[in-house]
Amino acid sequence: MTRVAAYVPDLIDRSKLAAACRDVVFVDDPHALVDAPGDVVVVDLMRDGVLEVLPALRGRRVIGFGRHTERARLDAAAAAGCDEVLRRSAFFPRVAELLAPS
Repeated sequence: MTRVAAYVPDLIDRSKLAAACRDVVFVDDPHALVDAPGDVVVVDLMRDGVLEVLPALRGRRVIGFGRHTERARLDAAAAAGCDEVLRRSAFFPRVAELLAPS
């Protein structure tokens, strides 16, 4: 089973993620992801502080999602070490597939 650490403040988004993965730990601050248990990290790229913490998460698979209109921010996330950067509209329909054990 994939263990997931997530910084996803929106409650509706949290419920979608929790429905797709039974072993998810949510943190309330992006910096808490550094010490949070999890093979995979999921982040809402539109939230303050996320881009700054991405380099510290190297070594784990990091999946980020954000608004399709924020192309510069999505590109910055990829440059900062986010392994998979997806539009929000592409992330949630595929969330179970993305978090399935390899």
